[in-house]
Amino acid sequence: MISLNQGEKVNSPSTHNIVAWGKTAQIVEKYVGKGKEVAIEGKLTTRSWEDKDGIKRYTTEVVCSELLMLGK
Repeated sequence: MISLNQGEKVNSPSTHNIVAWGKTAQIVEKYVGKGKEVAIEGKLTTRSWEDKDGIKRYTTEVVCSELLMLGK
């Protein structure tokens, strides 16, 4: 992440729930692991479910339409 105010690089990793299908999912399975840098393009979706205790839970995911491998 680049700080626009001072032009210095800030290393603060983020994690997000990503959903991939088909060939994209196969590429992710084979080449992407923890700590790998990727750029994802897609749409945000929110879904809900009830857990075993009957509490309604929500999650937001990115449904991947484009994947770009970054870094080394």
